[in-house]
Amino acid sequence: MQVRVLGCSGAIAKDCRTTSFLVDTDLLVDAGTGVGDLSLEEMAAIDDVVLTHSHLDHIAALPLMIDAVASRRSRPLRVHALHATNNALRVHVFNNVIWPDFANIPSTEAPFVTFHDVAVGQTLQLGSREPKHLEVLPAVHTVPACGYAIRCAEGGPHWVFSGDTERNGPFWQRVNQLDVGMLVIETAFSNREQALAQRSLHLSPATLADELAQIGPGKHYPIYITHTKPAETEEIMSQIDAFTEGWQMHGLEPRDIRWLQAAAVLTL
Repeated sequence: MQVRVLGCSGAIAKDCRTTSFLVDTDLLVDAGTGVGDLSLEEMAAIDDVVLTHSHLDHIAALPLMIDAVASRRSRPLRVHALHATNNALRVHVFNNVIWPDFANIPSTEAPFVTFHDVAVGQTLQLGSREPKHLEVLPAVHTVPACGYAIRCAEGGPHWVFSGDTERNGPFWQRVNQLDVGMLVIETAFSNREQALAQRSLHLSPATLADELAQIGPGKHYPIYITHTKPAETEEIMSQIDAFTEGWQMHGLEPRDIRWLQAAAVLTL
C-alpha cells in the first residue's frame, strides 16, 4: 500500500498545501488544498473520500474536485465521514449558495456525490480495484472529529492518521492493539503557542511528548509530524528534537520521529 502526501501543512503558503493523502489510487483521506496537485485523470480515479472533520483545511478541495471530474465518472464519488461532518457539508457547502448541491445533481437518483456516515470504532472496506480495510479512530477536537487506521484488505501493517486532535487516551488504547507500520500525527503549534494549541485542541511538542509516551512497550514504527503551521515548522521540529534527546539521555526508549513533507510517498 502506498500513501502519497498531497498536503500536510496547517495553513497555506508557497509549497505548503493543507491536509490530503492519496492511498494507492482510489482512496482520498481528507481533501485539503493538496488535491489540486492531482491531474484530472488521478482525481477521476478516486472512488472514496474519508474525512476526519469539517474544518476548511481538510475539505476545501472537495467541492472543486467533484466539479472538475464529474463528467469523467460513471458513478458517484462516495464521501465517508462522521454524521456531523457530512451534515456540515450538506448544510454549509453543498447548499446551492456556497456550492451546488451535487448530492442531487444531475438527479437525485444519479448524483455526482453520495454521503455515508461512519462512527468511531466502525470498520469498513473500501475500494474495488485496490481494497483497503479502515477503522475509524477517536479524536479530540473543536468539532466532531476522528482519525483512521488503514491497511490492505488482505492484511499487513496499518497506516495510522490521528487527524486533528489534542490529548487522546482512547486513541492510544486502540492503536496499541494494532499492528502499526507508520503513524502520522499532528503537531500544529510550537510550545510558545501552547495555550492557543490547547484552546483550539491541537498538539504542541510538549503535549506530543506526553502522547507518544503512551505508545506500548516494544512498539516501534516511524512517526511523521503533520499539520505544522508554516511559520512555526522549524521551531516545532527543534522542540521535538529537544525532547527526544532528553528521552535518550534518561535511557528512555528512542522514537523515530520525522517531519512529513508534501510529495512524499510512504510505502507499507
